[in-house]
Amino acid sequence: MAVSRNMQPKYRRRRQWAGALAIALVILLVGVIGYVWYQRSVVAVRDYEGNGNGEVVMVRVDAGDSVASLAPQLVEDGVVGSRRALMQAADITQPQLQQGYYPLQKEMNAKAALSALTNDKNRRGVVDIPNGLTLDDVRVVGGETREGIYTLVSKQTCQDETTCVSPDELRDAVANTSPQELGVPEWAQDPVNARGNDPKRIEGLIVPGVHLFDPTVSPLEIMQDLLKDSAETMEGTGLVSSVEKIGLSPYEVITAASLVEREAPAGDFDKVARVILNRLDINQKLEFDSTVNYSIDEQEVATTDEDRERETPWNTYAKEGLPETPIASPGLEAIHAMENPAEGDWLYFVTVDLDGRTVFNREFSDHERAIEESRANGVLDSNR
Repeated sequence: MAVSRNMQPKYRRRRQWAGALAIALVILLVGVIGYVWYQRSVVAVRDYEGNGNGEVVMVRVDAGDSVASLAPQLVEDGVVGSRRALMQAADITQPQLQQGYYPLQKEMNAKAALSALTNDKNRRGVVDIPNGLTLDDVRVVGGETREGIYTLVSKQTCQDETTCVSPDELRDAVANTSPQELGVPEWAQDPVNARGNDPKRIEGLIVPGVHLFDPTVSPLEIMQDLLKDSAETMEGTGLVSSVEKIGLSPYEVITAASLVEREAPAGDFDKVARVILNRLDINQKLEFDSTVNYSIDEQEVATTDEDRERETPWNTYAKEGLPETPIASPGLEAIHAMENPAEGDWLYFVTVDLDGRTVFNREFSDHERAIEESRANGVLDSNR
């Protein structure tokens, strides 16, 4: 059928409108794509240039946190310029975050911020306490100073080179706060209170292991957190029921376990625990060199006659029974050994060689021969 001439202009106009609409849609699509590209590549990827402006921001990383979960807070705190800048840096390095607190600064470029969050040396609020450590530093004869718990905790509070809670501030918090307020467990409050305002009165009550705490709170709150965490760990061993099992109070178990920790080689903890109980049962002095060393400024394995004769609350050569307080922080293995001692009638033991071999005896004459072997092998040599 032939098309009327009158219809051709109308048809032509419709085609023109359709073409114009198609061109407009293409322009709009190009515009949207361009805008999105601009937002992602220019506007959203806002990043600072330097490594920070000097204003410290302490960032907390909890277990399970990721860069993506931390990004909004880092942007809000002014640490990084944008979430996308941080995520782009993370895409390159694929970082694994560890729990703790990290001192960052405001206006850091994303790469620098990410480096600070993944640098273990920059982590704060995490202290790893070795078995047998004391609260105060110890100078070893002929060796270096062994840092104590107060020093290790202090180092984990530093927000920068000058902003730290000092060891003395931690000591003052312990010395000038009641045991109840400190969070000392009920079974230890009386003996702790008996030590007056001695900063070492909580010796043995901070259990070895890894502790996480907030480094931005007060010295008192830091010590409260450590004591609470430790009490829960120790009581989880069945400590409170120790009176029925071995006839010692929970505090006495910790005190005896601290002797096991300092005296016994690995593998012999339960035997040394039995020696302690056997001597206590017959009112025989413990006579442990570790209890002599506790109050000495410079310590070593061997002790002098003068040291052993000096009367202190801890010297078991000069006093009967256990020391008045623990002499170190016993690990869980030592606590378990006191709660579950080996069967035996031993009263004496001594390490006889540098490999740690320890000999246990019932008779003192046999013990004397073991001591001579120890001296011959250089175990009991004194540098004083």
